[in-house]
Amino acid sequence: MHSSIHSFLPDILPPRIFTSATSNFPRIRGIRWFNLAIFLITPLIAVVGFLMVPLRGLTMWFSVLYYVFSMLGITAGYHRLWSHRSYNASLPLQWFLLLGGTSAVQGSCLWWSKSHRSHHRYTDTELDPYNSNRGLLWTHLGWMIFKTDLRSGAADVSDLRKDPLIRFQHQWYFSLLIIFGFVLPTAIPGFLWGDWLGGFCFAAALRLTIAHHSTFCINSIAHYLGSTPYDDRLTPRDHFLSALLTMGEGYHNFHHQFPMDYRNAYLWYQYDPTKWFIAFCRLIGLAGQLRVFPSNEITKGALAMKLKKLKCVQDLVQWPTPVDELPIISWASFQEESKLRVLVLVSGFIHDVSSFTDRHPGGALILTQNSGKDMTTAFFGGIYRHSNAAHNLLSMMRVGVLAGGVETPAENIIPPSMHLYIAKRSRSRI
Repeated sequence: MHSSIHSFLPDILPPRIFTSATSNFPRIRGIRWFNLAIFLITPLIAVVGFLMVPLRGLTMWFSVLYYVFSMLGITAGYHRLWSHRSYNASLPLQWFLLLGGTSAVQGSCLWWSKSHRSHHRYTDTELDPYNSNRGLLWTHLGWMIFKTDLRSGAADVSDLRKDPLIRFQHQWYFSLLIIFGFVLPTAIPGFLWGDWLGGFCFAAALRLTIAHHSTFCINSIAHYLGSTPYDDRLTPRDHFLSALLTMGEGYHNFHHQFPMDYRNAYLWYQYDPTKWFIAFCRLIGLAGQLRVFPSNEITKGALAMKLKKLKCVQDLVQWPTPVDELPIISWASFQEESKLRVLVLVSGFIHDVSSFTDRHPGGALILTQNSGKDMTTAFFGGIYRHSNAAHNLLSMMRVGVLAGGVETPAENIIPPSMHLYIAKRSRSRI
């Protein structure tokens, strides 16, 4: 029977906040209790540990190292190696990453990669398993906790199904997650320096809680926080904070545009320890064939977005009347009109400078005395070589084109401000 989410978890958040956070959720059919238990019990154990168990230095450093082991298993393993095939890994490195990913308790590599490939293929649609249009709460946790009628879009994982290592982990996943997710991080501090409770509360529970929410930030805040330097059609964004939380996965706009690239951070100064780890593995012979998208195409994407932003600014600026919209005026009409207002001819264009005479830096007389005359030579250096700003301002005063007038050099038709004018190309003309 279809049910509202409120009937399952009515008291977790105040009604108004809860309704706002879940307003875009699909209809809920049930709860995945195992996942919910993991997400609730592990942080609870960590909190109890902070309150009741002394945090020993060795346990703290071991927890940090085991956290890095888990996160690299997800970022360098599940994500960049198996989901995107962005590099090749030797068998020892594959074992290291696969067991690290297992220790993160986020599902088997086969399941994780299938969902992720589906996410890339159907980003921001109903076939996207963590569709960001359903809100932060859904993308961060909801899609893993609640059963719905939604189905992820098809994704080809035949390459992973043929991989004996991936098949082994998928078959024995629950046994392996108990060993590498809980037993090992508890037993190592317990056996080596006698801190069983610290190992369980911090190296197992706390490490797992932080690893979970760090990874989930890739699906949630990396689609909400930051900039879109390569494309803005979809929600993925780049932000240093997201990268900091996810071991370099936060440059998500870049990643969605160039998913086969082993780097999430393209620029040298951007924070991406997963990229550095993969590059180091290549250096010592554990990884090879690191795939990068052609830098020329990356630059095109970045340039296109910069031009798009500049086009928005350009559209707010007033520009001269297009030449083909100006009336063609005969010499006789020009002479007649110049007796009524101050009109000067420059480069074949008739300009009405009446409103500018009192503000002319060279004085009003030079304009009023030359009304009805060709001032091209004077304007281009005969009297004074005017600045680009003066050229731009004069072009805004155009009122017509002289019929059969002097030949106009092409460089004088376009004012300096329009030399790099961004024109929107029609798709039908491509």
